[in-house]
Amino acid sequence: MKNIEGVVPIVHTPFNDQDEIDWESFDRQVSWALEREIQGLAIGMVSEVLRLTSSERRELTEHLVSVAAGQVVTIASAGAESIDEAIEFAVHAEQAGCDGVMAIPPTSTALPDEDVLEYFRRIASAIDLPIIVQDASSYVGQPIGISVYTRLLDEFGDDRIYFKPESAPLGPNLSRLRDATQGRARVFEGSGGISLVDSYHRGIRGTMPGMEFLDGVVAIWKALQRGDEATAYQVYFPVCALVALQLQAGLDGFLAIEKYLLKQRGLFANEHRRGPILWELDDETRAEVDRLMGQLHAALESNEQES
Repeated sequence: MKNIEGVVPIVHTPFNDQDEIDWESFDRQVSWALEREIQGLAIGMVSEVLRLTSSERRELTEHLVSVAAGQVVTIASAGAESIDEAIEFAVHAEQAGCDGVMAIPPTSTALPDEDVLEYFRRIASAIDLPIIVQDASSYVGQPIGISVYTRLLDEFGDDRIYFKPESAPLGPNLSRLRDATQGRARVFEGSGGISLVDSYHRGIRGTMPGMEFLDGVVAIWKALQRGDEATAYQVYFPVCALVALQLQAGLDGFLAIEKYLLKQRGLFANEHRRGPILWELDDETRAEVDRLMGQLHAALESNEQES
């Protein structure tokens, strides 16, 4: 069983003009990410899993394992609206060769803690892989009670249960989980980078950002690990401002800016998102993204020259 830690970006799903998955763009994205010294690759909410068919989700999992080719750990998405479907996704991920799965609770029903616990318990019992318990309530679903986390950890152990809590307030909730588990909880932050520095000081084991600012997030993570907070903050500030723009429109905001920048980087052929779409990137937001990306590139170049 492989340890999961460090920078594990979430892959994005490119689509062609016929609304089919564009595998050539997907492969460019993964190859680019692997060149940035990451520790893993994962499928998650910004992979647009809620807008993929079941067969597409399985194909995405298989293709990720294939293109990663064992160079880093791979994490599949297993969250679903029913326990049976979630188990099917998890078992398929294990059979496909993934190193772990990540799951959110069902989003269509506000479940009591006991039902959420049973949902994750059933998934964990169906496979031998680690499972990352994700609270994505900052944009979908409801917060997960801390007792669910602690009971899962007690039952399955810290080599099987990881956490990605995203409910507000993120920092204090991370500390509550850390303290409630006496530091045993292996926690990933998923704020896109806006809470990365604060979360690092609260004891996270890794971060799961999108791809669009990956070079910035990797630079921040490395600086924090070597105790270079001056560099960490220098790169963090433009990343923080960029994520603030994404947050104004929730999941659609993240997807719109992510795909705009991945096209700008030459990784995706277009900015196509699968509908329904609530928010579009307007010209003024686009211009602000461009200005902030200039700030990020300048910070990264300064960091490279000093090192």
